[in-house]
Order: sequence, then C-alpha cells, then structure tokens
Amino acid sequence: MTDNISRRSLLTSSMAAAGAGLMLAAPTPAPAADADARPKSEPFRYCLNMGTIRGQNLTIVEEIETAAKAGYDGVEPWSRKIDAYVKEGGSLKDLGKRISDLGLTVDSAIAFSNWIVDDDAKRAQALEEAKRNMDALAQIGGTRIAAPPAGATDQADLDLFKAAQRYRALLELGDQMGVVPQVEVWGFSKSLARLGEAVFVAIESGHPNACLLPDVYHVYKGGSDFGGLQMVAGNSIHVFHANDYPADPPRETINDSHRVYPGDGIAPLTEIYQTIYNSGFRGTLSLELFNRDYWKQDALTVAQTGLEKMRTSVQKAFA
Repeated sequence: MTDNISRRSLLTSSMAAAGAGLMLAAPTPAPAADADARPKSEPFRYCLNMGTIRGQNLTIVEEIETAAKAGYDGVEPWSRKIDAYVKEGGSLKDLGKRISDLGLTVDSAIAFSNWIVDDDAKRAQALEEAKRNMDALAQIGGTRIAAPPAGATDQADLDLFKAAQRYRALLELGDQMGVVPQVEVWGFSKSLARLGEAVFVAIESGHPNACLLPDVYHVYKGGSDFGGLQMVAGNSIHVFHANDYPADPPRETINDSHRVYPGDGIAPLTEIYQTIYNSGFRGTLSLELFNRDYWKQDALTVAQTGLEKMRTSVQKAFA
C-alpha cells in the first residue's frame, strides 16, 4: 500500500500530520541568547545568506566582514566557499575566531549533497560529502545546514516515505557531527516543491531534531499557500529565508534571479511574519537573494540595503 499511495494522499497526510505532529511534538531548542533583549517590533535575528552577494566574487573572509560591517547578527555561508578557503590554505579555527571576534554567529550553511536520491551509491557518496561539510561547519561554529532535494529536482515520482527515511539517516549523521540538517523547500523542484511535502518528510523521519528551512520565494514558487505555515510549530523552524518577489513574471515562470529585497515585491510578509511568530518562531531571518542587478552593485551597499529593508518589513508587521 505504501508503494502505491498517491501523491495527493501523501500531501493530504502530510498536512494532517503537521497539525498533530509538528505543532504538538516539535523539538524545543533553547531560545537564542538575545531573544529577551530584542525589541517587540523586531523579534527575530537577522542573517546574511552569502548567495545575496555571490556575484561580487568575494572571498569568504570578505563576505563575513561585509556582513559584520552591514550590521547583521549572523551569517549563512556556502560550503563551497568554506572548501575553497581550506584549499587555499585557510584555517577553519582561524575563520571561526574571526567570525566570533566580529560579533557574528554561523546561523546556518548552504550545501547541496544528494542525500535524497534513489541511487544507493550516489546517496552513500552524498552522505560522505555531507559529513565533510558538517565537520567543516562545526569547526567554524555552525550548528545547522540546509538539506534541499538536490539531485532529485527533476523527479516527480519520488517516494516521500523513502525520502523521510533518508532524511533520518542525514539527521543521525548530524547527531554525530553536532550539526542539524534542515529539510528545505525548493519551489522549482519536482520533489519537495511544496510546504506540505517538506513537512511530511520531516514528520515521517521520526527524528527529534527534524526541522524545516522555508523560504518566502520558494513557498510561493512551489504553489503552497502561506496560510499553511500556521500548522507548523515555530520551534520546528530555526532559520527562515527572507526575500520578496514581484508580480511579474508570474509564478509559473518566475525564477531565483527575480527575488527582490523584502518589501519591494508583493509577498504577504506581514502575514508570514505574524504567522510564524504566533506559532512560536523566534529564530533567524536569513536574507537570500540571487538578483543579478544586485550582484553588479557594491557588496556592502547590497548587504546594508537588504538588512534595512528586511528590518523595515519586520517592524511593519509588529508595529
């Protein structure tokens, strides 16, 4: 019966499970140290995902220094950049100290291991890659890493029960490494494109550290209604990718490069922020953009503008 269950049934089950599972039995991570000190109008941390300034071709040290100068609380580096830093002779211990000395934290990291694929050999290689990524991340002070459906983006018939088992294996590896993989919604993908699919995989993994990594743009692109966020416990989301999207091009043809600064598009950001706050989210908003026009600009200007607009959109929601 499991093998023959329909995609529609899977999605229906996932949303039912969200109400009964993630909302009631979510893990309860310790609150951020600065949670009580934050103003009521800004209850979240602010982080810079380095994809936002990827086009400027900075080194990872320059990216981190840019985030610090712009005034962010944390950073979300890409594992590829960490690897490049090490290959060039950089010390992970020194990088972690630099991050700490600048008053920043490593709130998450972006990686693309093929942990979810059906091919056993590729999946085994992917877990080895994930282990290396987690080890490097832990050495610079990071405790979370993205787990998108890389390798299965063109697969429309992925068995979500098997995906949940594979996510559990990734989580168990994370237990060993001190890093929590966050199952990520990818709206352009044919697998885990919808919020309900990611919720299903997280719940059916049965692991206490299972959690989601949602994204404003990706939830929209995948066709999910933002109202579904009210069914997800806020403490099952540690990091939320913040961005916005324009009315044109339409959802069917919009892509990553069309993301804009929070507040510059049509996303219902006030609704989103209030929903996740009311569900208990007190984590990090990480600015993730891939706008080619922004990449042509000064990196610090982009980082500062992004933080200002992200903060303004949050303040508007809690005014």
